[in-house]
Amino acid sequence: MLASNRQGLGRNSMAHSLGLFPGTFNPPTRAHVELARAALAMVDRVAWILPREFPHKGYEGVDFTGRLRMVQAAIAGEPGFFARSAESGLFIDIARDFRESHGSDTRLVMLCGRDAAERIVNWDYGHSEAFPRMLDEFEMLVASRGGRYEPPAELRHRIHSLDFALDEISATDIRDRIARGESWEFLVAEGVEALVRELYGSGAQRTVPRGT
Repeated sequence: MLASNRQGLGRNSMAHSLGLFPGTFNPPTRAHVELARAALAMVDRVAWILPREFPHKGYEGVDFTGRLRMVQAAIAGEPGFFARSAESGLFIDIARDFRESHGSDTRLVMLCGRDAAERIVNWDYGHSEAFPRMLDEFEMLVASRGGRYEPPAELRHRIHSLDFALDEISATDIRDRIARGESWEFLVAEGVEALVRELYGSGAQRTVPRGT
């Protein structure tokens, strides 16, 4: 369920709603899949978006094509999910691209965890009104991660809380486990394991005994 002020993000809205889920997906984790599934209670479909550029964070690792292959494998057979690429990782650019392709009647909702929400809301956009104006073009749906996100009071009508505790599974943890030769298979999205072995080098080539 969602907790929010005013109208909230209920399914009773007549507008078609689309969840936009941008990320590096390096690799896609089980937590990514569970978050997107939880969001489907509040939006009609979820687009997994792989940007080519990441303005709020650096990136090193598997190339774009490899990560797109992993996303496609992670969402295969999942009703309501589809994958898209984007040139920019900025929420406003992604929203405008989808507005152009899906029309003005579609309600656009960005999905993210608390850490990402804090980074994006508090980013220096050069003007205090810049981000509130962006929220005229999209809403946000934020899952708890290391604590519930509490948006500024003036933004609560556009930033909603997803009552879903995002597991403390990060792609960084998975990559670190691979580098140390430790177990990682139980953390990645279902259907992605073979691609991780292919794309992440010798550390991912562990032989896992049956029944472990």
